[in-house]
Amino acid sequence: MWKATGPDGAVAVKAGKGKGAAVTQREAAVLDAMGRPDYLLASGEDEGVAWLVTRWFKGLSTWHAFAPVRCGTDGKAGVLSASVDLCRAVAELHSSGWVHADLQPSHGIHTDHGVRLIDCSWSWRHGLEPTSDFRGGITHLVAPELAASINVGIQPVTPSAAADVYALAGSLWTCSTGRWPLDYAAAGIDPSQLTPAEIRTHIASRRISLDTAAPWPTFQDILRPVLLGRASDRPTAAELSETLTTVAT
Repeated sequence: MWKATGPDGAVAVKAGKGKGAAVTQREAAVLDAMGRPDYLLASGEDEGVAWLVTRWFKGLSTWHAFAPVRCGTDGKAGVLSASVDLCRAVAELHSSGWVHADLQPSHGIHTDHGVRLIDCSWSWRHGLEPTSDFRGGITHLVAPELAASINVGIQPVTPSAAADVYALAGSLWTCSTGRWPLDYAAAGIDPSQLTPAEIRTHIASRRISLDTAAPWPTFQDILRPVLLGRASDRPTAAELSETLTTVAT
């Protein structure tokens, strides 16, 4: 992805060829179907290369917004507000019938006009067939039930709002601790030595405990049941946002 600037502002430009072209084409189709005028500006294909142009959203990613907590400096009130805003953005997406399917720490941009969710290549709604290349988004944040479906070869793998909420909670956990939610080391696992499919097998087993790093226990106590519970017991993104508003700073 590139950032291009001109007299009318900044834009993000994506291009892909081969399998990347199909992914880029799908993201363009998703953004067009979402009907958000401040997202997709142009798209096309030329000589096997697909491309798209979107607005460049000015603001911090959720990962960067959480820097004060990871550094141990004051700023929990602002970070908590950012968390609630991200959850509400996901809730708004879900209420429109869409699932993002690849929520991660860098995919929420906190602008002056609210959170903008980016990288929608795998996003889905009823009527838009999931792509056969979908593998649950970033591996370390894939929900256990989704990991199991992917590894047994169910096609197409259909993302869900519940799986989005798992990834949302996992993203907030990672942003607050600087570490993935699951404690691979305690389980004797080195994820860098495993394939994504092998990591998904461990995630699907639900035998890996949550990481013990706890820079903000009251915040993580809200996320813990979301990450450990069954899909049917997870709150909605809207419910998670409301619960987070009760966290003391």
